Amino acid sequence: MSISGHLSQSADGQQLHLHYDGKDLELDALWLRERTPDADTLDPQTGQRLIEAADLPLDLAILTATAEGDRLDIRFSDGHQSCFSLAALNEEVTPSDEFAERRLWDSRLSDIPHSAFSAAVNDDGALLELLENLHRFGFVRVDGVPDEAEGMQTLMARIGPLRRTNWGGVADVKSVANAYDLTMTQRGLEPHTDNPYRDPIPGFVWLHCLANAAGGGDNTLVDGFSAAQRLREEDPEAFACLTRVTPGFCYHDETTRLESEGPLIELDGQDHLMRVRFSNRTERVSARPGAELRRYYAARQAFYRLITSEALTLNIKLEAGQMLIMDNYRLLHGRTSFHLENGVRHMRQGYVDQDPLIFTGQP
Repeated sequence: MSISGHLSQSADGQQLHLHYDGKDLELDALWLRERTPDADTLDPQTGQRLIEAADLPLDLAILTATAEGDRLDIRFSDGHQSCFSLAALNEEVTPSDEFAERRLWDSRLSDIPHSAFSAAVNDDGALLELLENLHRFGFVRVDGVPDEAEGMQTLMARIGPLRRTNWGGVADVKSVANAYDLTMTQRGLEPHTDNPYRDPIPGFVWLHCLANAAGGGDNTLVDGFSAAQRLREEDPEAFACLTRVTPGFCYHDETTRLESEGPLIELDGQDHLMRVRFSNRTERVSARPGAELRRYYAARQAFYRLITSEALTLNIKLEAGQMLIMDNYRLLHGRTSFHLENGVRHMRQGYVDQDPLIFTGQP
């Protein structure tokens, strides 16, 4: 074996140790082999893997490794040779900044992210700014939406297809007799995310105000990532519990039965916040040992107290012609109760999945 430069390896040759950019990196031989950046391993056009990684020998080792400048040359025990960019490897193994592109906020947020409907429909730059604000803050208010039932759909078509559900496409949200859902009553709604009983969960909620002359009925918004981050800092055991336990969520009516499950706080592979769920109306925790249930109930209560606190709650009274677009993986929304003596409160609501927006939002 030949190892040169600021390199060393384990006795079996299966791990490579190197010092780069002030950091000590440990790279596994199999991990390196399956991502060698040559045309025999990765397709040059698509970047997709050509070899079957699961067939690589589990005792694969590094026979020779040399580093010079940004270049790392490796010969593996299966006879394959390739060179890597040290900068690219360093970027891949260095944990990313969890909130680099997001701004956590609370009730003190004074500059509400907003966009003009006509500009976002007709100008790519204005649309990109809307999408960037939606990613950064988790919501954006859109002004000047046409005062008609399908008014939001011109902009929706610019971003991604309307997600159809058992309720159809865009649906009314107003008080009705014999309501099939609590959203169709005059009661206040606690902070929640929409439809955690679906798979996949709708990514973005679009809420268009046609009329809001009723007394009350303010929209309430809470940054679920900000609340989860506070819980992680203030009560790490409660935070960990809410990432482990996976309650079920269900919606049933005469024609529909929807069920799914997932943790109230979901993390990605780097332990970064990826999604929050909270739906008191539809959550059902399965029977578990009493001690485990008590830990979960206490953790859920700690999270609930954060998401219902005045310190984290933003109140917005939508006017006719205004719309909220909300990230349903991050934002919790609700409303205050309302009464109809002074007029009606009529919203229209639809959903768009996340993947079209993520694609569209790239510069």
